[in-house]
Amino acid sequence: VVPLPTIRDVASRAGVAPITVSRVINDSDYVSQATRERVETAIEELGYVPNMLGPSLRFKQTMTLALVLTDITNPFWTTVARGVEDVAQASGYSIILCNTDESEVKQEQYLNMLLRRRIDGIILVPVRSVPEPVHTIQKQDIPVVVLDRQIPGLDVDIVRADSEDGAYQLTEHLLSLGHRRITMLAGPQTVSTAVDRVAGFRRALADAGLPENEAEIYWGSFTIDSGREMAKKALTGTQKPTAFFAGNNFVAIGAIHALREEGLRVPNDIALVTVDDIPPSLSIDPFLTVAAQPALEMGHQAAQLLLDRVTGALDSERQHTILPTQLIIRASSGQCLAS
Repeated sequence: VVPLPTIRDVASRAGVAPITVSRVINDSDYVSQATRERVETAIEELGYVPNMLGPSLRFKQTMTLALVLTDITNPFWTTVARGVEDVAQASGYSIILCNTDESEVKQEQYLNMLLRRRIDGIILVPVRSVPEPVHTIQKQDIPVVVLDRQIPGLDVDIVRADSEDGAYQLTEHLLSLGHRRITMLAGPQTVSTAVDRVAGFRRALADAGLPENEAEIYWGSFTIDSGREMAKKALTGTQKPTAFFAGNNFVAIGAIHALREEGLRVPNDIALVTVDDIPPSLSIDPFLTVAAQPALEMGHQAAQLLLDRVTGALDSERQHTILPTQLIIRASSGQCLAS
């Protein structure tokens, strides 16, 4: 994230003292028109936004929080956003919703905008599990909660679901049905939730005494197109899988598209399980076996934790909240292979 311009940067660009910039900002009469124009030009060129419009307002709150998500088209994130909004609205706060589309460029642009606005607090779903975006927010003394994804070694509040255990339960369920050729259609290797789900998958195979090799795992992204591409690659092998484990619900939808294109059906020809449920309102016939993350509760807890930091109600060490997933068995995982 690009450092925010300061009042001294504006003064240097305009060739004046910082106090002159302050006078222009506060519309003082003690500045000539020519000087005012130079300062206003410098402000515009640098993209400088006064910190709460002056020192007298510096410690007032905007009563606004930000939620930075990676893909608002995914029903999981829509439900998370609803949970955040419920808690914020009940406390008199508004929410600015930002959608990064898993793009680091968009993430940087949004964070720059939010920091210039002196937002009261930010809930961030980072595009990658790296510390730099969080460090930039913390340097501005703005409370931040990281949602869904871990950033190892970072001192920050985190609210997430237990992705590894959810993946373990799903894999164990497939193994109990007799599946031994299970292919994992994972998310990005740079995202902790994808890595955690692969770890749970591998651990379940190891506990069952099964060998695991990289051919059983395809890394991609948490999108429908990626799910389709990974599934088609997996189906070209000489020994086709009997089951797919999709990294999230969008990957699962993509896999279903690929299977249909090949004339294959779920679960008749190949079983399918995934992480994240699809709300009943969006599915006339819910059939996906899932490890459901508590999306609404994740939003609730992230928002409440952020509000506690913003208001000073919580001043203790950083919190790391891990919520359990729920195994929901439906038709897509099929019946026991022996039958």
